[in-house]
Amino acid sequence: VKSRLQKMGALSPMNIFLRQEIDRMQRVIFAVRQTLTDLKLAIDGTIIMSETLRDSLDCMYDARIPTHWKKISWESSTLGFWYTELLERNNQFRTWCFEGRPNVFWMTGFFNPQGFLTAMRQEVTRAHKGWALDCVILHNDVTRFFKDDITQPPTEGVYVHGLYLDGAGWDRRGCKLVEPIQKVLFTSMPVIHIYAINTTAGRDARMYQCPIYKKPRRTDLTYIASVDLKTNQNPDHWILRGVALLCDIK
Repeated sequence: VKSRLQKMGALSPMNIFLRQEIDRMQRVIFAVRQTLTDLKLAIDGTIIMSETLRDSLDCMYDARIPTHWKKISWESSTLGFWYTELLERNNQFRTWCFEGRPNVFWMTGFFNPQGFLTAMRQEVTRAHKGWALDCVILHNDVTRFFKDDITQPPTEGVYVHGLYLDGAGWDRRGCKLVEPIQKVLFTSMPVIHIYAINTTAGRDARMYQCPIYKKPRRTDLTYIASVDLKTNQNPDHWILRGVALLCDIK
């Protein structure tokens, strides 16, 4: 992995971000492997069943995430969902590292999605002579495509998939917010193109500034960034509705 990252360009902002993410992922994989190996030995009677191992065993029996794993990884409603996410996250990092930068990124699969967007801003800033990071802000366009429709990366910025709209519906043809369909809690969003522009102007007041959260529980800790979404109504309408984008709905 280290030699592969060196070849990709160790000082590139996106590759520095990737290295940090892989380091954290390797810690999680090591902890899972260690716990399962020790549990097997403890069940066989080779080693003593410690308090930590007993807790891990009880958690697994109840389909909960062992405390030690949760502390170094991410929240999830059940152990099954957590393990599925472990495989999906690992697959994204492996593909990026050994097959090259993905055309579309699954932002949910990052430990530090804010760092991902910051690295992208740094990358765009470096590509333009005379641009200063302080004056570069995030901008976005919602495409009409889903992940499988994308065959090429954008010329600048990143394509992001896997976000869900909470509190509103989405008109894919008109690329704008609409009233939600009855009894539908979450709407899967098309791919969003997030990039950076050099401007001191404020945001467009006609657009709804939609916050993105990692999880359904909306706190300062789970907030990532905001994106602009088109709307025919006053943006205040959607503010009162509490409309937000979620990386994970489980």
